[in-house]
Amino acid sequence: MSAAELTTPEAARWAARAGLPLPADRHAAVAAVADHIHSVVAVLRELDCGDTPPAATYHAGEEQHGAAV
Repeated sequence: MSAAELTTPEAARWAARAGLPLPADRHAAVAAVADHIHSVVAVLRELDCGDTPPAATYHAGEEQHGAAV
């Protein structure tokens, strides 16, 4: 999906393509929520995680890099 906002007809098309029933009165709301989610994800993509390991390598209660968690 591009950075452009999702239009109500596009929201309806994507819902139909996914096999999801979406009443016409919900198209605008779904498009607005999708745009909001897209904007939040865009901000997260800009974060520099540097040397942060993937979450799958974290084990709660164990020492990490020589320091107690």
